[in-house]
Amino acid sequence: MGGPDILFEDADIVVVSKPAGVYVHASPGHESGSLADALAAERPEMRSVGGEGRPGVVHRLDAGTSGVMVFAKTRRAYAALREAFESHEGVVKKYLAVTHGAPKQKSGTLETLIGRKPWDAKRMAVVGPGADGRRAVTRWTVLGRRSGMALVEFVIETGRMHQIRVHAAHLGAPIVGDPLYGDAERDHRVGMRAGRPLLHAVELSFPHPATGRTVTFAAPPPPDMMCF
Repeated sequence: MGGPDILFEDADIVVVSKPAGVYVHASPGHESGSLADALAAERPEMRSVGGEGRPGVVHRLDAGTSGVMVFAKTRRAYAALREAFESHEGVVKKYLAVTHGAPKQKSGTLETLIGRKPWDAKRMAVVGPGADGRRAVTRWTVLGRRSGMALVEFVIETGRMHQIRVHAAHLGAPIVGDPLYGDAERDHRVGMRAGRPLLHAVELSFPHPATGRTVTFAAPPPPDMMCF
């Protein structure tokens, strides 16, 4: 990985555009090469901010998901951002996805419980009230359709693991290229190799930890999403 793509930086935060395929922080089997480590290498003060092995990490994107993220540079900023992201107060996360098919309605809101599949710890699923699931709310708008695919904007009101990917599949419009929740046969049909869901965090708004004013940052979709 080259140097991080910095969208904005001040004394409190650094906002970046994460490439697909890069892990946000170190994890088992991926102990080096994370985005957080690359940022902290140039900003040693971040090493004492956040959880162990997760310098400055306020929120996460799946490794295969690209797009805009914010990292905290100070403990004060970290505490303020974590409070905002956990309460969702003033935080808006917008994503673009290329899907197979489209939800039946042009726009809508999906609210379900999401929990782990009992027979597959790597996968999440929409579960019933009696299961160990957590509330997940996703709003969607279909922006366009072409050749059996759609460009869909997703806005999440909660931040569950794999939330958009699970909800897109639940809506009958799995994300193109998604190896866990997608449709390999349709991927093959359109010439898409599985491995990277075509999902991109296009815009992020949140209260600045120093001023409290809402700031908004955007990252244009990468070339692999131009298939639509």
